Formats: sequence, C-alpha cells, structure tokens
Amino acid sequence: MKIIHYHLLLLVSIMLPFPFLQAASKSTQENFLHCLREKSNISNHPISAAIFTPTNSSFSSVLRSYAQNLRFASLGAAKPVAVIAAMHESHVQAAVSCARAHGLLIKTRSGGHDYEGLSYQSNVPFVLLDLFNLRSIDIDLKDESLWVQSGAVLGEIYYNIAAKSKNHGFPAGVCPTIGAGGHFAAGGYGNMVRKYGLSVDNIVDARLVDVEGRILDRKSMGEDLFWAIRGGGASFGIVLSWKLKLVAVPNPVTVFRVDRTIEEGATELVYQWQNVAAKLPKDLFIRLEARVINGSGVAKKTVKVSFVAMFLGQAGKLVELMKERFPALGLKRADCKEMPWIESTLFWDNVPEGTSTRVLLDRKHHKKDFVKIKSDYVLEPISKSGLESIWKKMIELEKIRLMQWNPYGGRMSEISVSETPFPHRDALFKIQYVVFWNEESLNASKKYVKVARKFHGFMAPYVSKNPRRAFFPYRDIDVGSSPSCNATYEEAKGGYGWKYFESNFDSLVLVKTKYDRTNFFRNEQSIPPLRLM
Repeated sequence: MKIIHYHLLLLVSIMLPFPFLQAASKSTQENFLHCLREKSNISNHPISAAIFTPTNSSFSSVLRSYAQNLRFASLGAAKPVAVIAAMHESHVQAAVSCARAHGLLIKTRSGGHDYEGLSYQSNVPFVLLDLFNLRSIDIDLKDESLWVQSGAVLGEIYYNIAAKSKNHGFPAGVCPTIGAGGHFAAGGYGNMVRKYGLSVDNIVDARLVDVEGRILDRKSMGEDLFWAIRGGGASFGIVLSWKLKLVAVPNPVTVFRVDRTIEEGATELVYQWQNVAAKLPKDLFIRLEARVINGSGVAKKTVKVSFVAMFLGQAGKLVELMKERFPALGLKRADCKEMPWIESTLFWDNVPEGTSTRVLLDRKHHKKDFVKIKSDYVLEPISKSGLESIWKKMIELEKIRLMQWNPYGGRMSEISVSETPFPHRDALFKIQYVVFWNEESLNASKKYVKVARKFHGFMAPYVSKNPRRAFFPYRDIDVGSSPSCNATYEEAKGGYGWKYFESNFDSLVLVKTKYDRTNFFRNEQSIPPLRLM
C-alpha cells in the first residue's frame, strides 16, 4: 500500500488502553433501545420489528440461528444485550450511533462462520448487529459487475450470477452458506485463487457506515480506508454492500477427485504435488485433503489423501496437461467431470450429484458442528520423511478429521503483498487443520481443542517461522487475543497482528488511527489505534 508511510510509527510513544467495560446496566440498555427508536423514527424506517432483547421469546432462536459453531452456541457464551436484525441501512446507522452514544460494543454478523464465534459472543457488554436481512444482489452484465449486500451468502451470489450468465462467476469460498460481509472483510479465498486471486482483488467499491454513522462509498471514504476494509477485518466500520467485478468462466469447467492411501503411494504423490501445484497454469487448482481412515489387512488405520481439482477448461485438455506436468497421479478421462461453473460449486460443497442448484439458496442446509480450526503457511516443500512423520502423528491423534493443503502461485504471485492487507502471497501453500466432534460438554470441547493445539504444535518444524503465519479468515484465538477487546498496539502486533498481516499490520494501525481513533469498532482480534503524545 503506497499511500501509508511506516516511518510515522516512530512518532508513537505509547498507546493508552481503553477502560474495560463492565456489565451493561439496565438503564444503559433502556437508553440504547430508546435511542434506536428515536433514530429510526427520523429515518421513516421503524426499527421495532428488528430489535430482539432477552425478554423476547424469540431472542434465543434469533441469536442461535446463524451461530454455526456449536462450541459457542451450546456452552453458555456471553450474550448480547440486544440483537438488531437490521432490515434497512438506516438501522445500521442507528445501531452504530446509539451504541457509540451509550458506551456499548457493537459486533456484526453476516453468516456466522466465524470459527471462534467472536462475531456473536463476548466478555464485554455488546450489541449484535445481524445483517442477514440485508441480502440484495444487483447484477449489471453490461458493466460485468454486481452490488451485493453484506448479509447475502455466497451461494446466493453464485446462483444469481448463473441465472444471468453462464460465462461469468466470482472467486470466493467453496462453502455457500458463508456470509458475504465477513468473507470479503477478511479477504475471501476460493478455488479460482490461482486464476483471479482473492475476492478482495476483485472488489472495486463498497458502501460503509463509519464511526460517525455516515454512509461512504470508495470515493468519499478515501483510498486508504478502502484498502483497509478489503481484508483488514471489521475494525474500520460496517460495510453495507460491496461492488464485485465479475470474472470470466468457461462453459464447461472440469473437476476431479482422486484418492490415494499411504499404501498406494500417497507420500510420493504429495511430495511431488508440493513441487508442482504452485507452478501449474493459472486455470488449474489442486487441493489436497488428508484424513485418517480405517485401513485394510493388518493396518488398523491409514491416511487417505484426496487430490481435488478445479480446472477452467475441458476435460481433454486437463488430462493432457496432467500427463505433462503431474504424470505420477495417473489422471484418466474417467476421473474428470465436466459441468457448468454453477454446478461445480455443488461439487466443491460435497452436495450429492443431481441436486438442484437451488440448494445454494438454502442458507441453512449445512449441518452445524462442534469444531476447532487452525492454520499454517508452508514456504518450502516438506521432505518425504517429514510427510511420513505427519501421517504417523495424524494416526496417533486420530481426531484430526481433516487437513487441507491449498496451493498458491499463479495470480497470487503477481500481486504485491501490500496491494491489500493480505500479505501471504509468497507462500507455497496454506494448511487448514480441522477437528470436529459431536459431544456437547465443556470437557469435550477442552479435549478436542487440546488435540488441535497438539497437532499444530507438532507441525512447527515444517511451516513458516518468525512469525509463524496464520490465515486471518480462519480466526483462531490461540494466535493471540484481547478478551477485553482493547489490545494495545504492542500486544496486538506481538500476538495476532504480525501473524495475520505481517508488515501490513502497521499500515492497518495507521488507517485505524486516522478513521477510528477512539477504537469504537473493536473485537478480540481487532486492529488497535495509536495514541500520539
């Protein structure tokens, strides 16, 4: 980011923490609610039907409806003093103005896929602003763009694009129930990343409610703030809607899934994949998925590795490409499936073949889980002996249900690390560690979270160091957090800040200081402002 100068940090002598907020008093809650109704009367869009407090019979169902991680929905996490299910942009403005006036923290939820539940629970008295009602999508094929409100989910975006055009798509996540607001604010990652980069690399405008309650677009907010909201998280305001640049997709595209166990030579294939995947043509993305399964014969457990691919082209060309660049996998035409891009979104979501694409409009078709997610970046290929040790540890722990390896290269390598807040474009691949369970108890959560942390600790020799990087969209409080939502600059940088954003963290801090000096928009892993003396 060229418009911010790091040397300004030398002017900083100290950042003073804000006082920790205690439980909200009844009068604070009543004054806040009165303020909301007063503001909405002025705007001619009554907010009463959008307000849910603990005295409402539907409060719990509204609060839990988009809480995707049962680890937090079921264990008595701290609840908001109110849920505002905004039905108009003015409701967002009112929530910001009234929360600020009455000393309440505001948290924003668009889809509920926050892995640590930080968008809908907190130790600090807060108001939950839920955007699920703000979900309009307006496509302009002539301009090859669309405006989407933050409460829409990715499946709705994909379905609406395909309804207008068979030759356009958008690069974003493979889970269709993810909310647009959180996904784009954190960066946005999907299976076209090697061809078109991150979602934020294809966002050209936005409409934001700032700390003053004003609605700003790219021109009125300024390039530095527009830079920060595209991957820097919810520390700068509440984005109402995003303007996305559509990308070209061929019809058909091709997908495949090829499975190999350790006994079938998976170790050698994974080793080769590390040296190939990031160097393949941009049109091809091959993800690895490793999981422990029951073995055959004398082997009680083994590891199965799935090679899962998205190719922006026809199957015949893909088979020839794989014969040339990755012959060891032995890809055959029978392994490949050609389909329209919109149907490929169902393949990647593991939806049964033949299911109507209308399932993308079902915002709640996914089963909720108890889950702990962690992440890593790999900069150099892992040796074969290292891979063998990793499989052994997975089998030993067993509860590591899934490990995904996602390659970079292609378009990602062409974009400067300072172009957006996302800094990890030089990585070979990204790892996601997934632990699921179905036991509803605090002891079970502690047990399985411990397993995730143990495996993550084991992986240290094979991944990035100083800092050990982490993927911001896969929120993980283990990399550092502030329970009071008031981390100092030093605490944030030494914890989550540098791991998520590396050198871009300092640029984000300066934007935060310029536009939200009082730190109104904050959370357990937010960007802190500086206090200049």
